Amino acid sequence: MRIKPVPEPPADLAELAAFQRAVPLVPGSTDDCCARLRDRRDLPNRQRANDWLAFLRTLGLARETPRGFVRADAEPTPESVRSGLREGVLFVPEALSLLRAATPAEPVTAETLFSATRGSVPRHDRARDAEWERSWRDRADRLLRWLALVDLAAPIDRADGESAGEGRERGYVAGDALSDA
Repeated sequence: MRIKPVPEPPADLAELAAFQRAVPLVPGSTDDCCARLRDRRDLPNRQRANDWLAFLRTLGLARETPRGFVRADAEPTPESVRSGLREGVLFVPEALSLLRAATPAEPVTAETLFSATRGSVPRHDRARDAEWERSWRDRADRLLRWLALVDLAAPIDRADGESAGEGRERGYVAGDALSDA
């Protein structure tokens, strides 16, 4: 099963390790772990902390035990994060396929990824969120930035010479780690 939550990516893997260190070494309930993550990483609410907990588990940096969640004895390396993303996060295979076919003239954007996966967004997410399209476009943007963090995607300047910003959407092509795979 692939998870849906994709939190805002950190600036680097050292910051990801800080999120991992916020998960207790002694198993704790989901509520306890979420409160600890929220407090130690200054997250705005329990839902955001819960998303991080699920995401860390998917990356192999936290695990669930019969007594609750606990920090995994693993370092967040580019390879381990790539593996966790590939194996456990919804729409990563689709994103990687799009990145393999992307060119600087036709890069993958959040809109491109959303358009390619729009029909596969779970029905219950569409029903419970009146702004589901915006939510899933934002998720696509975060997902592409996670892929760039571990070199599966490479941000590029737009073909017309303008970079992202000023209302322009960032584009991505395959990163070196994707080209090597």
